[in-house]
Amino acid sequence: MRFISTILAAFLAAPLPLAAQVATSGGLEIHKPWTRATPPGARTGGGFVVIRNTGEESDRLTGGSSPVGRVELHTMEISDGVMKMRPLTDGLAIPPGETVELKPGEHHIMFVDLAGAIGQGEPLPVTLVFEKAGAIPIEMFVVPPGAPEPEHDSQKGQ
Repeated sequence: MRFISTILAAFLAAPLPLAAQVATSGGLEIHKPWTRATPPGARTGGGFVVIRNTGEESDRLTGGSSPVGRVELHTMEISDGVMKMRPLTDGLAIPPGETVELKPGEHHIMFVDLAGAIGQGEPLPVTLVFEKAGAIPIEMFVVPPGAPEPEHDSQKGQ
C-alpha cells in the first residue's frame, strides 16, 4: 500500500502536460492557456496565457468573458514587502513582434464572482477581447488547485 501511495504522490506532484493549443486572430497568437481548479465556495480564480503579436501593429487585451464568472485583467507587484493586486483598467498592451506572458504573481486574468467552482478535467471556455483583433475564444486547461504551471508541448513549438 505504501508503494502505491508513493507512486500516486509522485504522479500528482509531477507537472501536467498541456495539450498544444494556439488560437489566432489579427496577427495575435494565444498559447498555453491554463487555470487552476478552485475549491467549492471560492469567489475568484486566475487564468494564464502567452500572447504573441506577429503583426506589425500594437494591440491591447482589454478584457474577456467566461461562463464561470466576470473576467478582469489584473497585475500583482510587491511594494514595501507587501504583495498588492490591482486591476489593469486600461488593459494590457501587446506590442508588435513581442510576446506577453500572463502568469502567476504578475499580469493575469482574474475570474471574479465565480458562479461555481472551476472544475478539473473539463476545459474552461474563455473569450479574450482585444482592441483590434476582437474576440478570440480559447479553452483553458485546468490543473489541480495549487499546482504549478503545466508542462507545454515543446515539440510543437508551445
